[in-house]
Amino acid sequence: MMGIRGRRLLAGHILPLCLPSAIVRLALDLAGIILAAAGLGFLGLGARPPMAEWGAMTADGMQVIFDQWWIAAAPGAIILIASLAFNLLGDGLRDVLEPQHD
Repeated sequence: MMGIRGRRLLAGHILPLCLPSAIVRLALDLAGIILAAAGLGFLGLGARPPMAEWGAMTADGMQVIFDQWWIAAAPGAIILIASLAFNLLGDGLRDVLEPQHD
């Protein structure tokens, strides 16, 4: 490998080994990012009021949860579904891209 130039070494040897793990890691991290953003929005630390945010929608629904429970349940269910979907996507990508993983 002493005669291989930097770009060829990177494209031919390093990227094929690192890229599948990075793609799987990104897909699995997206679920955590969604939960963190929703949690911050619920606490009022997310995007400002003109922007729609699942955490802020859930917090708004908490004020009327006993009368109109679906206002808080709908964004909560979407957060659950999106997080589960990204976790399943990451698990499936791991099975496809990293066959040696147990």
